[in-house]
Amino acid sequence: MEATVTTANSQEKTWGGGANEPMGASYGKLMMWFFILSDALTFSGFLGAYGFSRFKFIETWPLADEVFTHFPFMHGVSAPMYYVALMTFILIFSSVTMVLAVDAGHQMKKNKVILYMFLTIIGGLIFVGSQAWEWKNFIKGEYGAIETHGGSLLQFVDKDGKRVALADFAVTLPEEREQLKRNKATWFMSEGSLPSYSVAEVQAGFKAHPDVLIRTEVINPQTKQKTILSRAESEARLAQASYVVEGANLIRNEYGNKLFADFFFFITGFHGFHVFSGVVINIIIFFNVLIGTYEKRKSYEMVEKVGLYWHFVDLVWVFVFTVFYLV
Repeated sequence: MEATVTTANSQEKTWGGGANEPMGASYGKLMMWFFILSDALTFSGFLGAYGFSRFKFIETWPLADEVFTHFPFMHGVSAPMYYVALMTFILIFSSVTMVLAVDAGHQMKKNKVILYMFLTIIGGLIFVGSQAWEWKNFIKGEYGAIETHGGSLLQFVDKDGKRVALADFAVTLPEEREQLKRNKATWFMSEGSLPSYSVAEVQAGFKAHPDVLIRTEVINPQTKQKTILSRAESEARLAQASYVVEGANLIRNEYGNKLFADFFFFITGFHGFHVFSGVVINIIIFFNVLIGTYEKRKSYEMVEKVGLYWHFVDLVWVFVFTVFYLV
């Protein structure tokens, strides 16, 4: 005995980008727009959380001009925000080359699609590499700081208010320091790599350099700069030191409030993952263009769809750049 299964829609074709296209878009482009919308809401939540946290701790939030001062091959030269601005320009320019690639696809000009997609991929790779370089400098740090028992951050400056690195005044004492490891600690606690100097070495070096002062992480509302203590106040605060901080990680941050580092790693890392994914997708599409896949289909719509994603990634960076670096 055989059973026959029928459906009410057996004679109709489920829409797959045919004549009746919602909003005049193909199925693939419509799904890309759905993804972009959902991802935009995700980034909005992250940036909103960053904004709330920043204005809650506005007095101790790091100043971007003091954090992002590095530029490749210009060690020791203060170039605040220059490299971040260059990264932004490169990413926006890659969005322009993607527009040109899509336009060339509409005109069925294969060689131009190849050229402009290649430039887009190069721009994306430069941006991802630049972001990795920026992370390296952020994690490594430049000056170092002291964390007190209460969790406050103390930075060091000269009498003119210029930052002073720990290496410029800290001394070396004949003491042994051992890294806390899980097999030698209570409740299997552990710590990261030891800082270059101990608290005692920083305190001894500070006493030997009377021209060095301490700057707190609190911003003076009148001068819009971090508060610099007198010599007597500096000595009193340094006596409360508990840990030497070098660079930034998810636990400590030599630049200021710890949440700044957490949001920096999470938001820029999440965006960097999007850019890297876009580069990988662009490379796949690029090779498909090279072998003539879309030429045979008589359509470069796939280039247009990946172009939508790339423009979205560029647009998100404009918001990240504005909120994180400029405001």
